[in-house]
Amino acid sequence: MVYAALGLWIAWRLFARFLDPDKRVVALACLTLVPYFNFLGLRFDHNAVLGALWAATALCFIRSYETRSATWAAGAAAMLGKYWSIMLLAGLAVAAIVDTRRAIYFRSAAPWVTIAVGALLLAPHGVWLVTHDFLPITYALDTHSAKTFGQTMANAASYLAGGIGYVAAPVILVLALTRPSGAALADTLLPRTPERRFVAVAFLATLVILAVFAPVFKYDLNPIWTMSDFVLLPVVLLSSPAIALSRRAVVPIVAFAVALPPVMLAAAPAIALAAHLRGVDPPLAHAELLARQVEQLWRRTTDRPLRIVGGDFGIANMTAFYLPEQPSPFPVLEPETAPWVTPELIARDGAAMACHLYPDQHDCTIVIKRAMDKAIARNPPPRRVEVTITRSYLGIPGKPERYLIIAAPPRP
Repeated sequence: MVYAALGLWIAWRLFARFLDPDKRVVALACLTLVPYFNFLGLRFDHNAVLGALWAATALCFIRSYETRSATWAAGAAAMLGKYWSIMLLAGLAVAAIVDTRRAIYFRSAAPWVTIAVGALLLAPHGVWLVTHDFLPITYALDTHSAKTFGQTMANAASYLAGGIGYVAAPVILVLALTRPSGAALADTLLPRTPERRFVAVAFLATLVILAVFAPVFKYDLNPIWTMSDFVLLPVVLLSSPAIALSRRAVVPIVAFAVALPPVMLAAAPAIALAAHLRGVDPPLAHAELLARQVEQLWRRTTDRPLRIVGGDFGIANMTAFYLPEQPSPFPVLEPETAPWVTPELIARDGAAMACHLYPDQHDCTIVIKRAMDKAIARNPPPRRVEVTITRSYLGIPGKPERYLIIAAPPRP
């Protein structure tokens, strides 16, 4: 939530360049209605860092482009947050190239300072990337690769539709209360001034570039990846002089944005209860409770610190998060995601393994079980227990689930 708040503050600074005070307040209110900056901001997720980083990158790049100042040219470090940020850099680059002021900009030092500083910041990571065979990139391509051209086209359409859905509430609210004319809508979609046109091109290019190329390279897209781009949407939506904001329009928009958080806070227990009764994916529901069971079995098995915890991707990572010694997670079916956990390391330090026992069978899936046994093959005979875990909410028990936990002690 700190990242979300920081992103809103940077956006507030960005809005000052394009919007008058009333529109600036409405723009911030609209941005708080985008899920990325409210309930999705609660997710413990690497996408959370992008809101602030993308807002800062956009603000610095726009000021650098307009002033050709080397001070503002050093603002693009979002790639270190997530490789997806290359879409923002591509969108800003497209906006710069098609802008009528491009000759002045590219003759200045600003773009070259931007490139030099970006290369300097990314150089250590680039070395790491090369020495590890571009593992994050190959993992992303393997994870999000699509099977057929038709599937990719459908996914690209879903990606754009999902992104539009995320901002439907603020867009509809503004359009309903401002009732723009046809001329105002035309000026919004095709801005007349180069400053506003630059923002519109950057916003649209960032949103659609990957969707356009997805059918060619056959990869899947997630609509949540559109979220960071929406920091520019209020500028596109409100910056036209033909969009008039009366007090009758400002008050309802701001009031709705202010009222939504306490209303949702009051509704949160009921929403949580409904989710609890409907059922949550077992590893998500039980990760903290499972971590306690893993730690107890490990303590009964050895006095050595727990340094490695394995299982499928979800259980390994979520259980490791809740263990006090912060062991390395080891997804046994995707060992390439934890290349530092070698068979020699498992033999030396030992490892705890866990998997969900599905209701229709009294054992883990054969694949997971074999992978766990293979991982600890060099260790002394392990201790195995089955546990039943039930999560309660407001005193109401959820569905019980069974897990297998294995503690493989270090080799003497």
